[in-house]
Amino acid sequence: MFLERINSPEDLKRLAPGELKALASEIREFLIEKISVSGGHLASNLGAVELTLALHLAFNTPKDKIIWDVGHQSYTHKLITGRREGFDSLRQFGGMSGFPKRGESVYDCFNTGHSSTSISAGLGMVRARDLAGEDYSVVSVIGDGSLTGGMAFEALNNAATLKTNFIIILNDNEMSISENVGGMSEALAGLRTADAYTGLKNEVEKALEMIPVVGEKTVSSIRKTKRGIKQLVIPGMLFENMGLTYLGPVNGHNISQMRAVFNQAKKLNEGVIVHVVTKKGKGYMPAERHPSRFHGTSPFEIATGIPKNRTGKANYTDVFSTVIRKLGERDPKVVAVTAAMSDGTGLKRFKLKYPDRFFDVGIAEEHAVTFAAGMAASGLKPVFCVYSSFLQRAYDQILHDVCMQKLHVTFAIDRAGLVGADGETHHGLFDLSYLSSIPGMTVMAPKNKWELSDMMKFAIDFDGPIAVRYPRGQAYDGLKDFRAPVCYGKSEIIYKEKGIALFAVGSMVETAEAVRDRLREKGYEVSLVNVRFVKPFDKEVIRDMAECSDLLVTLEENVISGGFGEQFLEYVNEAHIGCPVLNIAVPDEFIEHGSVSQLKKHAGIDADSITERILNEAKT
Repeated sequence: MFLERINSPEDLKRLAPGELKALASEIREFLIEKISVSGGHLASNLGAVELTLALHLAFNTPKDKIIWDVGHQSYTHKLITGRREGFDSLRQFGGMSGFPKRGESVYDCFNTGHSSTSISAGLGMVRARDLAGEDYSVVSVIGDGSLTGGMAFEALNNAATLKTNFIIILNDNEMSISENVGGMSEALAGLRTADAYTGLKNEVEKALEMIPVVGEKTVSSIRKTKRGIKQLVIPGMLFENMGLTYLGPVNGHNISQMRAVFNQAKKLNEGVIVHVVTKKGKGYMPAERHPSRFHGTSPFEIATGIPKNRTGKANYTDVFSTVIRKLGERDPKVVAVTAAMSDGTGLKRFKLKYPDRFFDVGIAEEHAVTFAAGMAASGLKPVFCVYSSFLQRAYDQILHDVCMQKLHVTFAIDRAGLVGADGETHHGLFDLSYLSSIPGMTVMAPKNKWELSDMMKFAIDFDGPIAVRYPRGQAYDGLKDFRAPVCYGKSEIIYKEKGIALFAVGSMVETAEAVRDRLREKGYEVSLVNVRFVKPFDKEVIRDMAECSDLLVTLEENVISGGFGEQFLEYVNEAHIGCPVLNIAVPDEFIEHGSVSQLKKHAGIDADSITERILNEAKT
């Protein structure tokens, strides 16, 4: 067993090539075993095993800096940097994160979780290195999917001006290597970066440039001819034409080849793209066959890849999937937009039935929003289906391109609230705050699966910007008999009594029911209002409830700053409504990873914590 002997990257350098190959196999077995229990990102990590080993062999970490874009492929990196024992608590509350964290290890030089950021961060480190007069390598690893993000291209454009070493690893797990192209490209890359060739090329260019009149023109002509030839045999001319040196493609499962190219890349005083081709899910057949399913997986049976503990009950994404397909059938103007998340957002069935009305723009949320705005301005009814955490990347486009023009774009916001094991970079805890801050935006949240269906129908028939946000996980099927028609800006009174009035937003209606039961057991009368509309909220129902209540309580699965509760309290104060208000929301802090139930308790928004706070408030 080689893995047990690896406690730092230095231990890797003592292994022979054959031993490294055996180590890679052990790492795959380890990851499959651990992730089958904890869940996590499997396919991307299986594809990056040899790449990670080669990086730590070619570079001197932690002095040299490796930045992992997104970071969901960093498990092998964590494994060989002294965190093997941490995999028993992977993505669990208080345990090891599934993403790089600076506070977790000196080998994690930058926190990541969202895509397309590594090149920008790496370029910043390069500039800081050079200003400080220090000597170390900076390596940004980015996937072909993340490279579709506009921020990555902005960074590439900036990196093209460098006259100092900066290495970008393009981890391409979609393209296969053509033997002819790959072999020729590797040969040319080796020639172009060889010391003898590089020195000779520079000397020849200098000599030619000294020839009066024709010298510079001759050099320019040679460069153009050279690039023209390379265009025929090297697939990286996009990067070369931007001013970056391109090396590759190289087999991302051949450690010795990658080490050689990485060592070549270190010699160049400029921005360098190294194109590495890997296979997502490599070494585990279910993940190779279904890489999307094993991108982020729940615990599963190793023999079959089938998820454990399947409930058979629909989740909110399933409900949305059915509704959007039916809406597409009813109205030919309905179109669906996603940012590389067709399966995750439930658009697969819509895509299969209406392929001409389905648009996947890649990891480019900003573009997706303005793209949808353009369709809305032309008479279509676009629905942008997106995770809450990713929508916040497009705040400017929502504000300028959709809301200022009052365009009818529907935002179907999945994974709103606490999402669990992916942690602080993936929680959807800010959408109520930032969407409510924009004039003209309508924001809704359903209490159960039936209301999600009703709200989506309302949104499609609406005329203007509108968002429907719903949580991750099993769809609540309670309160089936409470299905009043959805009316603009109006809440739904579920129970009306005297004493305490609970105003619950979306997912918190289920929690509020449990709180109500506990309070009634203590002898309190409790009203329950399903808020429905966070913006505009129902001021009339607030005044109505205040007249028969001693305490008004708001409940939301959103950060407290700028959320529904703060708006509610501001209105109560401005309207001089003489009734105390208690706001229940997520504290103004970043919440770590763990199960949703643990995180709710940690944040104080579980039924027991809420009940205790209300009882303490009621006694004062």
